[in-house]
Amino acid sequence: MKLIPAGVFRMGSDRFYPEEAPSLDVRVDAFLIDETPVTNAAFRRFVQATGHVTVAEIPPDPKDYPGMDPAMAVAGSLVFQKPERLANWNDVSQWWLWTPGANWARPYGPESSLDGLDDHPVVHVAYADAEAYARWAGKSLPTEAEWEHAARGGLVDADYAWGDELAPDGAMLANYWQGEFPVANDLLDGWERTSPVRSFPANGHGLYDMIGNVWEWTRDWYAPRGAAAKKSACCVPSNPRGALKDHSYEPGDPARIPRKVIKGGSHLCAPNYCQRYRPAARHPEAVDTSTSHIGFRCVRRLAV
Repeated sequence: MKLIPAGVFRMGSDRFYPEEAPSLDVRVDAFLIDETPVTNAAFRRFVQATGHVTVAEIPPDPKDYPGMDPAMAVAGSLVFQKPERLANWNDVSQWWLWTPGANWARPYGPESSLDGLDDHPVVHVAYADAEAYARWAGKSLPTEAEWEHAARGGLVDADYAWGDELAPDGAMLANYWQGEFPVANDLLDGWERTSPVRSFPANGHGLYDMIGNVWEWTRDWYAPRGAAAKKSACCVPSNPRGALKDHSYEPGDPARIPRKVIKGGSHLCAPNYCQRYRPAARHPEAVDTSTSHIGFRCVRRLAV
């Protein structure tokens, strides 16, 4: 783990997506954070020690999902599949495939395995799985503010974890999608899906893969920053905790599944789609959802 000193940093951004605004100064206490996302090898040790069964390995109960096709009540997870062509940007089922039998140990489906992937980030972990691992390890999941403070690496209000250019002098500094998402990946970074941790340079705090590779769970409930962040004329917010659970639900969703903030973007973020390979970027994710591009890392808060 790496020590992130206490300090004030500029959280959020007024230059990209509306849910990142308004930016404001935030104070965070010192904490330790994992140098990399949790890997498949580390998660395997956790499962072997505890017998933990992930959400993706448990068939969903149709009673929890009004209107659910009973045929979908099988254990599985969402796996990215590159379509041959794109018909409609609003239909994510063109590239996200519900895959029975996909889980952390079989990331691409029931016939796949983790052979050669021990040092890749674990994926297909729902929020409860990440939280269970953190408890077992004697750690916690980071708040959004802690995660963003760590990801910025000491830079002030930079767009990326390394500065204000995505690929300075053409250098690939993170695992993200180069080309026309979702149909053409130019693979300038060398990776079609996840990459081994530490494949790209560390940020200013010595942390790897804070940007790209896999999204990472935080412990904060999601709401647009405008609803959760308040500027004060007298003081800087200290260790903010984001929204209330009651504010985190997707409007109009009959299943009423609360959502957490995920951070950092993934190997599927691209210049033409989801430019969220940035410290300020944020996205809502339902706590019951697992995919082939979401992982996590842990923190340990220092006693005061």
